Amino acid sequence: MKNNIKQIARSLQTQVERLAYPSTAKAFTLAKKSGLFDAKWYQEHYGSFPSDWLAFKDYVKKSPFGNVNPSANFDTETYLRSNVDIYHAGISPLLHYMYHGQYEGRMSSQALPRWTPKDNLVPKETSTWRQQKIAIVLHIFYPDFVAKFAECLERFPVQVDVFVTAATQEIADDATNTFNKLNRVHKVSTAVCQNRGRNFGPFLVHFSKELLNYDLMCHVHSKKSLYSGREQTQWFDYQNQYLLKDGHVTKSVLRLFDEHKDLGIYYPTSFWMMPAWVNHWTCNKPFAQEFVDEWGIDISDNFVNYPVGGMFWARPAALKPLLDNTHQYEDFPPEPLPNDGSKLHALERTLGLLAEKQGYEQFFYYPPLGRFTQDKTSIAASYYKPAGSLLGDLANFDIVSFDIFDTVLRRKYHEPDYAKYLLGKELVTQGYFASPQDFIEARNKAELTCRQNNDFQGDVCITEAYEQLAKDTDISTEETAKWLEKEFHYDLSMAMPKDEMVEIVKQLSSKGREIWFITDIYYTKQQIETMLRKIGIAVPYKLFVSSDLGKRKDAGTMWSFIKERVQQAQRSHIHVGDNVRSDAQICGDFGLQNVHILHPEDKWRISGFADVFNMEFKQEADIYKWGTMISNHGRYPFFGE
Repeated sequence: MKNNIKQIARSLQTQVERLAYPSTAKAFTLAKKSGLFDAKWYQEHYGSFPSDWLAFKDYVKKSPFGNVNPSANFDTETYLRSNVDIYHAGISPLLHYMYHGQYEGRMSSQALPRWTPKDNLVPKETSTWRQQKIAIVLHIFYPDFVAKFAECLERFPVQVDVFVTAATQEIADDATNTFNKLNRVHKVSTAVCQNRGRNFGPFLVHFSKELLNYDLMCHVHSKKSLYSGREQTQWFDYQNQYLLKDGHVTKSVLRLFDEHKDLGIYYPTSFWMMPAWVNHWTCNKPFAQEFVDEWGIDISDNFVNYPVGGMFWARPAALKPLLDNTHQYEDFPPEPLPNDGSKLHALERTLGLLAEKQGYEQFFYYPPLGRFTQDKTSIAASYYKPAGSLLGDLANFDIVSFDIFDTVLRRKYHEPDYAKYLLGKELVTQGYFASPQDFIEARNKAELTCRQNNDFQGDVCITEAYEQLAKDTDISTEETAKWLEKEFHYDLSMAMPKDEMVEIVKQLSSKGREIWFITDIYYTKQQIETMLRKIGIAVPYKLFVSSDLGKRKDAGTMWSFIKERVQQAQRSHIHVGDNVRSDAQICGDFGLQNVHILHPEDKWRISGFADVFNMEFKQEADIYKWGTMISNHGRYPFFGE
């Protein structure tokens, strides 16, 4: 009965689609006539095809998930980002635009140059690329993916050995029977895995050392999500297309690995519908410490190039410290795992770093331009936005909330503890402390004690911290209260506007948008109001301060509080902030829209400037020199100012 209902539903959907869209052949004629499909342009970017018609069919097939463009006159990514219902429906954006979108006034644009790699790896024909010994490693949780992978393997350009970790014995048997029938498959090895370790644990437990016998390995796993009324496989389709399925890409990858022996790991640039901050460590650095200790990799940068989702090509030799080990399921955290923050989330972020530590290089494929590159700056591609464009995006919402520090307010010398340092210098001359660092340590310890006394619930106010400091140092609360005021006024004296951001706040207010400021900080609400006046915020606003409300963004309690107020207002809302966890990831977990902007230090690092962050800013000369430069460079939190 259920199967009959599904068949009827599919039949009805097919009939509706036939009524809504004429045949692909007619769409091809219309697309060429209108100039929206340019076969020559398409083939220059995405490989050669026997005919213009087949090139068009290739675009129609890839466009629901791949950010490829049919010509210079239509931008696939813009259309799907602006019309998310079309993305969720899995419809080719060009077809929808030609027959519906342009008459509905849907947002569209010409092809946009979002990022251009600094280099271009051009695959060359060699006499040995087909002779490489290749392992295809598949983790299959969903039964229907056996057929999806079989389609890829059947057309793979060379012979391969296939290693399968399967969720059930039925999947393992189906994979064995199906893959053994394929001409390109030499050998199939399967293992039924435990529900532990996600896509990494099973192949490491069952096959890791065996993979070291191969020149290359490709790891892909089944991935789908269910929401918006239909099965969503776009992320998998994107990864699978540019790792295993696309003949032009896979042949190019094999040629590049064969020609360039220093290349160690390959994957396409991060899926374009992921949030801008997807290439960030988020909360995973603590979970990566065992890899740092074992492999000696450097995880100091906050943004990192890695195969998001854990799908990649690699030389097993480049991952030898990981593979040449005995793994057990108990080495991996048990289910259920959080959406982020685990050993497995950390592991996928270390793969590129491990390959580099082994003396190899990473390379990538950028679908919009159809280019292979070693340029790592694609992770910043979503952070190129002129101030006018940011204002336009935010103006679409009724309520716009902003973080404060490093979002609309910057410190002249960037260093957050510099106000404490200056106060410490003063207290040294008065004989209270031996050095400024001793005062900073005592001041921060007092604040930590307050948090511990509260079991890290709510937040701590600066008044509580200085009262605790009085107890710790056996100094009167009257005296430490004076210190409190001096710390604040030192910080206030260094508070400067992030000019473009403050101007955006003013422009939004003039357009009738409601302005909110939301901050996790120990300063009092009145002190924050004083700081906002100092940087030129004179528009009406609502202010939500953690020390006043006892709620924090990084704990989620503030976002629960904000969500209630947004729902009560029954108005659209978006938040802007620089902290990936508090202002973007956790905010988004509560269903609140947000725009992540670059923290000044991240913008500095991505720009390729001197690595000055491993040093501790203990010398004032360092603070004056580097702090000022970082503050100035990060004044506007995007590239494109």
